[in-house]
Amino acid sequence: MNDIQESVGYLLAQLCKAHRYAIDSCLGEIGLHVGQEMILAQLWDHDGQSQSQLAGEMCVEPPTVTKMLARMERAGLVERRSDPSDARVSRVFLTEDSRQIRSEVDHTWTSLEAKMLEGLTDAEEALLRRILKQMYDNISS
Repeated sequence: MNDIQESVGYLLAQLCKAHRYAIDSCLGEIGLHVGQEMILAQLWDHDGQSQSQLAGEMCVEPPTVTKMLARMERAGLVERRSDPSDARVSRVFLTEDSRQIRSEVDHTWTSLEAKMLEGLTDAEEALLRRILKQMYDNISS
């Protein structure tokens, strides 16, 4: 095994891939694709955000959000409307269907997180969160 495969970055990348695969499998059971739950989570906190706000909050490019929203709109999960005060702005709203799956999405994330953190003490979990936040801050600035 070489140094790259033993690096923290490599291990984090492998963890991210495994997490993405696991969450994709779970979300598929409720009719969602990976990333769509993130848009819904943003809207559950603040319905009616603009597409650019969603892109900024999710740290993705606006065309990515546009494509995701088109798929979600076809699935009946969101509705896009022009902003009444600025027709250039498109606002995104939850539908009744997306409101009804919130508890399933929350349960999916909570269950996967519990599985991922099995065997860690509360102190280790708190330390891990602090370290991950610090690492993110280090490379994001």
